[in-house]
Amino acid sequence: MAAERPIVFVVDDDPSMREALQDLVASIGLEARVFASAQEFLQARRPDAPGCLVLDVRLPGMSGLTFQQELANAGIDLPVIFITGHGDVPMSVRAIKAGAVEFLMKPFRDQELLDAINAGIERDRAQRGEAARVADLRSRFASLTSREREIMALVILGRLNKQIAGELGVTEATVKVHRGQVMHKMRAESVPDLVRMGDALNLSTTKPKAG
Repeated sequence: MAAERPIVFVVDDDPSMREALQDLVASIGLEARVFASAQEFLQARRPDAPGCLVLDVRLPGMSGLTFQQELANAGIDLPVIFITGHGDVPMSVRAIKAGAVEFLMKPFRDQELLDAINAGIERDRAQRGEAARVADLRSRFASLTSREREIMALVILGRLNKQIAGELGVTEATVKVHRGQVMHKMRAESVPDLVRMGDALNLSTTKPKAG
């Protein structure tokens, strides 16, 4: 089972700032892992646990804003909190638009950063929970036969059993059996529930092509 203790990653090239942030994070019972550069962070192993990233805007080798984009490109969906002593409004707008949780100007109050860290961790918990839910739905969908997938797609489109039977050239009784299997395997409690599952799986909203 994945570790659940949240981890706060800190990337700042100032050793005294890294130490201060590590102590601050520890003061609320969280684990902090500190890095001097973006490259150092990328090379480190990251545990499978909820967390967030406290990131200085000015870093050696790669700026924090560039690093934010690199994380997105690499599929690392870790909530980012920027801290800087050299920020400006356009920079903060760019960071927030790119998905940052917060953009704090130094010197900031400890509580401001702690609030942002808590918000970042909660966002990551929610993202991870949704990703796990979709992975589970994909696993259920993979267990369907090709015929059951066809019928699920048509049920999601709002077709009645009689209409599905006509479109697929099978009996209505056959449709009912397959439809029952779809509901059972997907663990759907109702048609609206199945529709929501289809949306989460990004299933086509158009009639499936005949295989």
